[in-house]
Amino acid sequence: MRYVLLGPPGAGKGTQAAILSEKLGVPHISTGDLFRANIGQGTPLGVEAKSYIDAGKLVPTDVTARMVEDRLNQDDAANGFLLDGFPRTVEQADILADLLEKKGQKLDGVINFEVSEDVVVERMLARGRADDNEETIRTRLGVYRDETFPLIQHYGDDIINVKAEGTVEEINERTLKAMGK
Repeated sequence: MRYVLLGPPGAGKGTQAAILSEKLGVPHISTGDLFRANIGQGTPLGVEAKSYIDAGKLVPTDVTARMVEDRLNQDDAANGFLLDGFPRTVEQADILADLLEKKGQKLDGVINFEVSEDVVVERMLARGRADDNEETIRTRLGVYRDETFPLIQHYGDDIINVKAEGTVEEINERTLKAMGK
């Protein structure tokens, strides 16, 4: 059971991933968590990633891909995973496909959490984070759309669209049903 989770900031990916991970018995692998763990533990990949972050640069795809590969090779991911935050581009999708192919595996699907921009703005403003104002949220959504649209086209028939509006429970039921669970 190998799934990539897509959705704009505020779509509830992290919330759904945590519930799905528990129900399905596979790890939720978030690139944000991977960065924090590798940097916090001072791993060679963490030190490399931190050097880019400290310089105000994006962490290059190859560094992120090596972190993801390392994480997918851990025992708890042997039977599957829910991958959140990678891939973000078609190039990264190809890298992921190659990593899985080396292991004789492939994705079971790509869950795309669909949510209206207004609902995302409302959710993110409710979080009360200092850097969340309507303008910056809408800008982030625009960047997400621009980055992700080619990825959705790339995955084509592997995309499983799930309406991510309603209660956490309703969205989770919809997601499980869409996965055939």
